[in-house]
Amino acid sequence: MMKKNVIAVVEDDSGQRQLLISALTAAGYETIPCGTGEAGLEAAPLAQLMLLDVRLPGINGLEVLERVNQSHPQLLVILLTAYIDVREAVVAIKSGALDYLEKPIDLDELVAAVDDALGTSGRLVSSEDGFELPNDIIVESAAMRQLFRQAYRAAISDATVLILGQSGTGKDVLASFIHSQSQRARGPFVRVNCGALPEHLIESELFGHERGAFTGANSSHKGRFEEADGGTLFLDEIGELPLQLQPKLLHVLEGQPYRRLGGNKELKSDLRLVSATNKDLEESVAAGTFREDLYYRLNVVALQIPPLKDRRDDILPLAEWLIKDRKQRLSPAAERTLMLYDWPGNVRELKNGLERASIMANGSLILPTDLPAKIQNAPTAPASGTVLVGNMQEIQRRAILEALEKTGGNKTRAAALLNISRRNLIYKLREYGL
Repeated sequence: MMKKNVIAVVEDDSGQRQLLISALTAAGYETIPCGTGEAGLEAAPLAQLMLLDVRLPGINGLEVLERVNQSHPQLLVILLTAYIDVREAVVAIKSGALDYLEKPIDLDELVAAVDDALGTSGRLVSSEDGFELPNDIIVESAAMRQLFRQAYRAAISDATVLILGQSGTGKDVLASFIHSQSQRARGPFVRVNCGALPEHLIESELFGHERGAFTGANSSHKGRFEEADGGTLFLDEIGELPLQLQPKLLHVLEGQPYRRLGGNKELKSDLRLVSATNKDLEESVAAGTFREDLYYRLNVVALQIPPLKDRRDDILPLAEWLIKDRKQRLSPAAERTLMLYDWPGNVRELKNGLERASIMANGSLILPTDLPAKIQNAPTAPASGTVLVGNMQEIQRRAILEALEKTGGNKTRAAALLNISRRNLIYKLREYGL
């Protein structure tokens, strides 16, 4: 039987403390009630997470946080305060707090924050689909949730999948997800970047060779088709596959045997093929650089990943996940800067930009000035003919306020009313300073 996680609730207001304990108990957690900072320090060795009020009699919350970090650095701490501002947030995060919640506490938000901190809750995409995404796949936008639903349905079949999308959008992540959800999940997942291999070596890489097949072939070599037997073969940048090799690939995909270079033995591989490209293959077919029959054989199920600029709800959750292991967080101004940029390099550019910012940051709070200059200097004015950003932000702000008013301030119900995730609502509340 698994032991329940224990949470120390350090809150001097007895009514508020009992309210928090009741919500956590209903969510399946054990709690230790603490009315003072001194009691919180005594409970620290027994808990996996501490909910810590900043304003306490005697030892205040920030002092408790400092002592806990010294004596029990593995203890996760979430601050509770009615007085939160940017300066206090900076002090709290620099002192090692994982997160903060502003009073009055939304109990659904509380439980979700605790679940996230302790890793006890998966990222449910759709209850009707009956599956959960792994914690390292960050999906908040409606477009990406729909895409992963489609990917899941494709995964449980054995159909050939073609993933389309710009460079840096995460085509390899989607391919790996399809493999993990398929009946071949226990088999190998073999990735080949067709664009990174010299043209004269790609046939050997895919289909293998025998000793002496060509100059330098001093031993026999298994190809990727053999290695992927029983699993999934992911051909990234399939649009770069040389035209003269395409008939052999088509032959194998149609279930026919193949031979290693220089070999006589016929081989067959039982595998599922997933391919990806940032090219328009229909244009390549029209130009005569890609075989039409191979294109149709690959394009049984096509999945299009939208660029990051078209799924802005994913930007801040991705950013938060990318820096979480560094014990850093973004300032509200840095979050706004990320949201204004168009990300031509997509998730890869976001990752690289945050790596740079993490190094340049003076402490645990990332400021706009820590980001690459290209991102800092992103134009804030919309292009001609587009919806005014300021107007759209004001429309969203008013919609959020109206939803919160209708639900009595309950963020979970407000998010449902707005048809967005609770986490996305939290990000927007921070973005708009609500």
